[in-house]
Amino acid sequence: MPALLFGSLLFCFAIGVPIAVALGFATLLTVYASDTFGLVVIPQQIFNAMNSFPLMAIPFFILAGFLMQEGGISERLVDFAKAIVGHLTGGLAMVVVVTSMFFAAISGSGAATTAAIGSIMIPAMVAAGYNLRYAGAIQATSGALGVIIPPSIPLIIYAIAANTSVGDMFMAGVIPGLVITLSLLIASYVVARRRGYTGTPERADLRTVARSFSRAILALIMPVLVLGGIYGGVFTPTEAAVIAVAYSLVVGLVIYRRIRLRDLPEIFTKSALTTAIVMIVIGTAGLFGFLLNILGIPDDIAAFFLDANFNVVMFLLVVNLLLLVAGMFIEAAAAILILTPILLPVATELGVDPVHFGVIMVVNLAIGLITPPVGINLFVAAQIADLSIVKISRAIVPYVIILFVDVLLITYLPALSTWLPGLLAGE
Repeated sequence: MPALLFGSLLFCFAIGVPIAVALGFATLLTVYASDTFGLVVIPQQIFNAMNSFPLMAIPFFILAGFLMQEGGISERLVDFAKAIVGHLTGGLAMVVVVTSMFFAAISGSGAATTAAIGSIMIPAMVAAGYNLRYAGAIQATSGALGVIIPPSIPLIIYAIAANTSVGDMFMAGVIPGLVITLSLLIASYVVARRRGYTGTPERADLRTVARSFSRAILALIMPVLVLGGIYGGVFTPTEAAVIAVAYSLVVGLVIYRRIRLRDLPEIFTKSALTTAIVMIVIGTAGLFGFLLNILGIPDDIAAFFLDANFNVVMFLLVVNLLLLVAGMFIEAAAAILILTPILLPVATELGVDPVHFGVIMVVNLAIGLITPPVGINLFVAAQIADLSIVKISRAIVPYVIILFVDVLLITYLPALSTWLPGLLAGE
């Protein structure tokens, strides 16, 4: 049966079947061929996978991201980032990184971050003399911060799959996100020095910085509100998502006045479609994971690693390589739901903290956003820059290497992920 399950899944991937459909079809075919269960188990398990209260946070965070995106927040964040780092060597590239970090703390999505910031910054970088392929590459890479810095949809999905705290996962993503941001800023400076990309002619004075900060402050408050409320015990992550929607709606509709009432149906429709895609993947991945457990595959893999006497260093290196390859072909939500039940038991047996392991998974899969053939950030940035995937993929290679170095740091320095949740929990 495992041969049929994985064979049919790989065949579906090879002919370009969407991931959710491929997972559902491979499981359906295996269940039908095994004659162990009735086919009624298919809808039951899909429903069970989606029937989780914490999952309700996903549609609300998605909607909050769209409301902030349509509410003109990206322009204000760009102006604030320009005031901070725009005068430095490679200033506009640094603006891309810093703005993407800020926007990531609002949207929770890599593609949304790439689209919202890239539509402004890629043309601005080209107009300032930056190479088009480089502009697209740095934007696609910076957009990956959207799934690392909280609130992050993949972090929510991992928390549910691993039965751990969403709040802990959110806090665990903060320092790794800052580490990656710093590495991208350093890379931007080095490239700019080599290619002669200068910053803005004059450094922004304190008044300009203060003015741009005051214009962006309402956007910057939202992640503080969400994370502070969760860890302050004021509300749950799901309730925090609802509050984020209400806050985004008031800011965009009443304060900034960039959203009109007639815009809301389109925003709600986009959010519903995005949510539907995510939930279908969650449902079919949950079904696939159910069958994996029935077949005993996680236990077999755990036994293999333990019998092979893998130490924790070797195990995590193998996991990193596996996740990098998986991220190239499988969407992050599906990869998390499929691989967490398989890999997490081995990780915990070897003494790896589940929260730390979740950050390792998400950061690895974030690299999948910028690697072909599935890398969605690549496609979004390529479309904005009017580049072929081949050209932007070549330009992205140095950044893939940088992110892999970041992955190794995050993997083998667990305190980067566990220190902040432990500090706030009083441990």
